[in-house]
Amino acid sequence: MKKGILAFLLFCTAGTFAQKQQVTLDRVVAVVGGSSILHSEVSDYARALVAQRRQEGYTSDRDPMNEALEALMTQELLYNQAQIDSIQINAGEISSRVESQIQQMITEEGSILRLEAKHHMPVFNIRENLRQRYEEQAYAGMMRNDVMSKVTVTPGEVERYYKSLSKDSLPIVADQYVYAQITRFPKSMTEAKQRTREQLVDMRERVITGKARFETLARMYSQDPGTMMRGGEMEPATLNSLDPAFADALEQLRPGQISEVVESQFGFHIIQLIDKKGELYHFRHILLLPIYTTSELASVARELDSIARLIRVDSISFEKAALQFSDDAASKMNGGIVSNHDFLERTYADAKMTVTKFLREDFANFHALDDYNALLRLKPGEISASFLTQDMIGNQLGKIVKLVEIIPTHAASLESDYLRIEEMALQQKQERAFTEWLTKKIDGMYVFIDPEFRNGEFENKHWVK
Repeated sequence: MKKGILAFLLFCTAGTFAQKQQVTLDRVVAVVGGSSILHSEVSDYARALVAQRRQEGYTSDRDPMNEALEALMTQELLYNQAQIDSIQINAGEISSRVESQIQQMITEEGSILRLEAKHHMPVFNIRENLRQRYEEQAYAGMMRNDVMSKVTVTPGEVERYYKSLSKDSLPIVADQYVYAQITRFPKSMTEAKQRTREQLVDMRERVITGKARFETLARMYSQDPGTMMRGGEMEPATLNSLDPAFADALEQLRPGQISEVVESQFGFHIIQLIDKKGELYHFRHILLLPIYTTSELASVARELDSIARLIRVDSISFEKAALQFSDDAASKMNGGIVSNHDFLERTYADAKMTVTKFLREDFANFHALDDYNALLRLKPGEISASFLTQDMIGNQLGKIVKLVEIIPTHAASLESDYLRIEEMALQQKQERAFTEWLTKKIDGMYVFIDPEFRNGEFENKHWVK
């Protein structure tokens, strides 16, 4: 990935929590479209850039201030273009990030008063500065994704990309794991669901009778991390963007009314409609997932251990056991072989990128670290003891895994690593397309750079006009 893109991504991570503070003698050093960039912002970002590089053990020949300024100008251009193109962002996610960061800052300082004293402003101003920063980043990121998502690669382009790489520059693919699984939800799922329903019925009754506020119960009990800190409130959404069962219940509500318990693909909810404007529904909800007792979870563990023993003594093959006993619809029809299918389906990612060979970092991305820890104890062909884990949305379940194969670290080849090489070829083409798009937008947008920075080194020479 090009250094300029790395800097941009770094700003979205290391620089994420920087707030605009009151700085004496601060001044505007650049303007892009309708957005200005302050000297303090460039300095803050440059410091974060240097600190990140020091931590990762590499350096750059570029002046950090110039590199920081270019990254900030790129973000402002993307933000301005996103406004022009009416790009949509997840405002609810931003609000959740802001509240999470505010709470972290208060904890670090010890109190709201100390936080306000440190930043020389009331907490609501700190919150608003954070919201603006996160919002700009979100618009910029979505705009960039919109540009790059239109780029595709053909098999011929992938092959040409691979052949263009010298032997010394071939990417090294670390150890990969191929494994199979048998998953079981406790037999008491019906009882666990009923307990969850009863909890929500009780919460609904408490709100209706005035014994509790919906927002308070959401903060205390909801298992939706994206909304719980905001009292369960979600940003206005259209019905077709929601889970069908959730949308059906929401559509029946009047402002202020609370739904009966609703079961969706994410768990169980009660929903309160705040208001409706056109096709947009503004609402809050409380989400609960079924929780099992210790004895119920122990029971599913014993059941899986019994299945594992049968497989080990050749009473049944792992493949047949997966087909007969596993609760995972995606893998049971394939001998239990695990893929990233569910993750891609849930994230609306490209299904062509389905893989059954996992790098270490893939397990974290797919919320499967428990699987990885179990596989580390196995040799190829061995089956783990049962262990308790959670699926991607937090449902508890038991599992046994079989290590099918470890593919040793090797230089990538078209034959064994086509999808990863395709991803690299696509990334290169996307970066090239983004650079071309960015250059055109720079040429067509108002850009001012303070004389102090005009002679600096910019990756895109079109910034200086």
